Amino acid sequence: MVITAEQIQRRVHEMARQISADFRGQTIYTVCVLENGFVFMADLVRLLDAPVVCQFMKALFREKPVGSSSTSIEIFFTPEVEVRGAHVLLVEGLVQSGVTSEFLMRNLMGRGAASVKLATLLDRQAARRVSLQPDYFGFLIDESFLFGYGLGGPQLGRNLPYVATAFEKAPLHSTR
Repeated sequence: MVITAEQIQRRVHEMARQISADFRGQTIYTVCVLENGFVFMADLVRLLDAPVVCQFMKALFREKPVGSSSTSIEIFFTPEVEVRGAHVLLVEGLVQSGVTSEFLMRNLMGRGAASVKLATLLDRQAARRVSLQPDYFGFLIDESFLFGYGLGGPQLGRNLPYVATAFEKAPLHSTR
């Protein structure tokens, strides 16, 4: 196990206290990037001491031909979120390259957000391809594939209360 359920809950409480203090007197528009962020966001918003509006986005990737021999990747997000004049907290389960997070933060500001801050449970800075530092992060990690606490692929494991590496054998159910 990389990060225990108890470590996660303790850190999410600490992050919620800091976010609540930073957003004091404001409504927080949380925008969760699905799927990896949904468990983290659910726990986080229940601990925030401020009015919260919850919205969700899912990234869709599409290859686009560029010339005769190469392609580029286009990123689309659905559904559209309303953030004009809002103080936005972008919530992700894991930030790696930072490309998607940076794009989303610029996009939300372009939609008229008053401010945009980034919160992530896991920050894999070694994989960063852009200059981006989350405003709030739970844990710095080096592992490349993790599962549990909302993270993972289409396989089982997102419902586990802890975070583990793909190389560890995880129990099939939680023993909270």
